[in-house]
This record gives sequence, structure tokens and C-alpha cells, in this order.
Amino acid sequence: MTGTSSTGSTSTVVPARAAWSAVVRAGRLLTLTDLRGNQAVDFLVYNAQDTAVRYSAPDTIQAQSNIYLTTGSVLMSNEHTPLMTVTEDTCGRHDTLGGACSKESNTLRYGHHTWSQHACVDNFLSEGARYGLGKRDLVSNVNWYMNVPVEKDGTLGIVDGISAPGLRVTLRAETDVLVLVSNCPQLNNPCNGFDPTPVEMTITAAADSGAAA
Repeated sequence: MTGTSSTGSTSTVVPARAAWSAVVRAGRLLTLTDLRGNQAVDFLVYNAQDTAVRYSAPDTIQAQSNIYLTTGSVLMSNEHTPLMTVTEDTCGRHDTLGGACSKESNTLRYGHHTWSQHACVDNFLSEGARYGLGKRDLVSNVNWYMNVPVEKDGTLGIVDGISAPGLRVTLRAETDVLVLVSNCPQLNNPCNGFDPTPVEMTITAAADSGAAA
């Protein structure tokens, strides 16, 4: 469901397990709202004018000296240029390391019976194909709302989320960007509370950002 306000903002409810994409023009704000809580949102971002320039987890982590994202974090490209900046975060922290689930990783982690289950890589490939993107264009992604603690020995965990209904994260586009989203369909670990749910994506002009609250 997509709606447009009188101020020109657009809001879309992305169903559980579904994909979404949009070009967000420089200076506009993108707000992701976790409508029911504990829903991971896999996220990729590219320079809309040159998709070879795309989100880089190593550049982003190095630039902010932190593996987690929150207010003030800048999503950096593989050319070490800013793509988007987190301007508001009511959740607290978001993952940069967990990656996107796939049929292959599901099979390895949870057993061959999961092969037929839909996965984030499927969403990214189908949505990215609309813009001429393919498998080689997929890189390590952001996982908004996903709780991935890192132990002292480097072990990663995927545990119960810290989000709640209505929490949101807002990003400002620093250049024209193409955003791809997979509203994670994972059923085999607690990143979605074992029950994927809808999220809302809202694009506003900076002066209208309060409308996304």
C-alpha cells in the first residue's frame, strides 16, 4: 500500500517477506518504521547515477570506528564517499555484519529442508533486476533492527531483537541514491521473532520530516 501526502511525501507499507526499492533524491529523508517490532530490514544503497558506487561495510565501519549504526552514522561507499546519514534512531543500534540470508546459507545453517524458503538474496536479486543489477552487484548489507552481538572471541550471534512496535530510523540522502530493501523473510532464527511482519517506508523532504514521525 502506497500513499502520497499533500506535501509530496510518500509512504509504503512493505508486506512481510517482500522487497521494496526507490530512488531517494539528495537531501530527502527515508524513514523505516518497524510497525510491529522485532523485524529485521535488509538494506542496500547505491549511487543512483553510477551503481558501481555502492554501500561498503568496511568503509562505513572504518569511518565511524564502530560496527553498529545509530544516529550520526554515515553510510559510506566503496569510494569512501557518503551515501546516506542516519539523522534519527529510536531503536538504538543496527547491524553491519550479519549479511543477508540466502537459500544456500539457510541450508548450511538449518538443514536442507529450508532450501525452498524465500530469502533476502532472492528479494535483492528480483528487485535489483528492475535497475539492471545482478548477483555480482550484491554486497554486504545493513540489517536495520537486527540484533547481532559480537563476543570477545569474535563469535557472532543472531538473537532476540531490541526493537519494538513503532520504532524508526531516518536517513538523509547525501546524493541521489537507489535503495533496495528486503523485509527479511527468515523463519529459522529470532531476527524476526520467527514471525515476519510488515514495515513502513516513508520518503519526505527535509522540511517535512516531522510528518514521518
